[in-house]
Amino acid sequence: MISSEDIFNIKTAKQFEDAALNVFKYQFENNPVYRSFCDLLYKHPSDITSLENIPFLPIQFFKSHKVINQGATEEKVFTSSGTTGSITSKHYVSNINLYEESFTRGFDYFYGDVKDYVILALLPSYLEREGSSLIYMVDHLLKASKHEESGFYLNNVQELTKTLIELEKKQQKTLLIGVSFALLDLVENHNFDLKHTIVMETGGMKGRRKEMIREELHHKLKAGFGVDQIHSEYGMTELLSQAYSKGNGVFECPPWMKVQARDTEDAFTILPHGKTGGLNIIDLANVNSCAFIATQDLGRIRPNSHFEVLGRFDHSDIRGCNLMAL
Repeated sequence: MISSEDIFNIKTAKQFEDAALNVFKYQFENNPVYRSFCDLLYKHPSDITSLENIPFLPIQFFKSHKVINQGATEEKVFTSSGTTGSITSKHYVSNINLYEESFTRGFDYFYGDVKDYVILALLPSYLEREGSSLIYMVDHLLKASKHEESGFYLNNVQELTKTLIELEKKQQKTLLIGVSFALLDLVENHNFDLKHTIVMETGGMKGRRKEMIREELHHKLKAGFGVDQIHSEYGMTELLSQAYSKGNGVFECPPWMKVQARDTEDAFTILPHGKTGGLNIIDLANVNSCAFIATQDLGRIRPNSHFEVLGRFDHSDIRGCNLMAL
């Protein structure tokens, strides 16, 4: 059994690798979907001696299979957004406390005590559906902040504008977290000069606006909010941990999470720093589902293990991965 202390007390790269190898062995023995995938690849714990050898489960499996440890019962099911009629990912979470501990410790690691912040959430596309892991996280954080001004905003943009201005006058540390199209809507209606507010985008136009590259998006948001940097959150339905960027689209992981880039022509080859490839994520908080996920995001890893997300590739673009898509 892997305890939360084994996950969240990691301090060094060696501790991370040891914990990841233990989690791999544990999931090989206890997760039927992941075990079948490893068997298909003829990968056994006796063959796995480093992070680079661990098989990464394609993220599509969360759409087609119930990825959870044998004998575990889900306490919560998170679902991804999707167009009408599309198949969505489902993450069966058997220990919701583990998720809460992961995102709370992660926030504290990057930003300090959540009680210091008023949290304003502008996440209309997520609020309009059920099963969002992002809404669960933000709801928990804004309640933990214990500021009466903290809350969600759907279409009440004027009220949000007034609140931001009042908090700025009080010099109150504030986090405004929002989906990209809603943040753009906000600055098109009002120009701000925020000195005490972190503006964090969670990505995605969700079909409400034309997609734009990060540099263009952040340029518009920095000008509209009067801030030097736009922060970003990198998370997904299939994960229980988040990476954060404090500017320029460069993300950092908490100590129990690591990102690698794989060759798009050969999914089993891990690329050196600086090379663009598909992103593999090790999220040790996913101990009860799958901690080793091959995403459909393209990116590159920096020498300090920070990473950039450069886009996505469709399933049809995955070459050398036919075996992985079975």
